[in-house]
Amino acid sequence: MSAPDGSPVGAERSIGQLFASATTEMSALVHDEIALAKAQLKQDVKRGATSGGAFSVAALVLVFSLPMLNFALAYGIRTWSGWNLAVCFLLSFAANVLVAGLLALIGVVFAKKAKKSKGPQKVAASMKETAGVLQKAKPHPRPEQPETPALEDRAPAAIEAVARSSS
Repeated sequence: MSAPDGSPVGAERSIGQLFASATTEMSALVHDEIALAKAQLKQDVKRGATSGGAFSVAALVLVFSLPMLNFALAYGIRTWSGWNLAVCFLLSFAANVLVAGLLALIGVVFAKKAKKSKGPQKVAASMKETAGVLQKAKPHPRPEQPETPALEDRAPAAIEAVARSSS
């Protein structure tokens, strides 16, 4: 098994390798979060399109089918029942309104689902949570290094060495 940067697991890795590995993993995480947001947004758009399509079909059914269906249904009711032709036309109209109402109800249901969807908000919350975790992360304690002289202690020797080399 190996780490993302190709080095064997358990082997000592330099700070540069660790940083490169963390950067690569963070980049992959951000790309995955963006892909998730796009997929959820795409689903919301599909729901909205379905809602709009259902409303459009409801309107088309009501507008374009009324004359033809009203005549056919009214004359059919009259033939079947023998009622007055005006009553038969009212029943035909009521049937068309019922169909359009059902299609509009389907449109409302899909519109509410699209409005309720919290896809992009979920992704944004996840990104904030990831950033919060990374901000709170503390580096692992490092083993004690042999003490090196402080910069102030080394300064006179360094100045003398530079002075000797430049003269």
